[in-house]
Amino acid sequence: MTEPPRVLFVCIHNAGRSQMAAGYLTTLSGGRVVVRSGGSEPGHEINPIAVLAMAEEGIDISSGVPQLMTTEQVHDSDVVVTMGCGDVCPVFPGKRYEDWDLADPAGKALEDVRPIRDDIRRRVEQLLGELVPVGD
Repeated sequence: MTEPPRVLFVCIHNAGRSQMAAGYLTTLSGGRVVVRSGGSEPGHEINPIAVLAMAEEGIDISSGVPQLMTTEQVHDSDVVVTMGCGDVCPVFPGKRYEDWDLADPAGKALEDVRPIRDDIRRRVEQLLGELVPVGD
């Protein structure tokens, strides 16, 4: 049996985009993917509007805590997805890196966060389909 793929989502504060992406991948993969998230400059709490937006999808990210992304997390991941944090991630040969150009939901109203959330879901579904093909 092969080990499940490991994905790390990184944004600046680890309070919105990366938390939403981690919530989606955790839920949609049903445990077939190991999911982590971190930030280059972690905030103090999860963005409450991101929590509300995900709750509308039936996904609870309210217990998440912004974490500092570590070199070890990057090293131990198969895929590293960055979201607006530039070149702060260490680069290791053989890792798959993706940079998702997504607006930061910080300070935005719920109606402005929904399209960001929906874009994240679309990207996560595509990534999941590549990592765990249907039937696996």
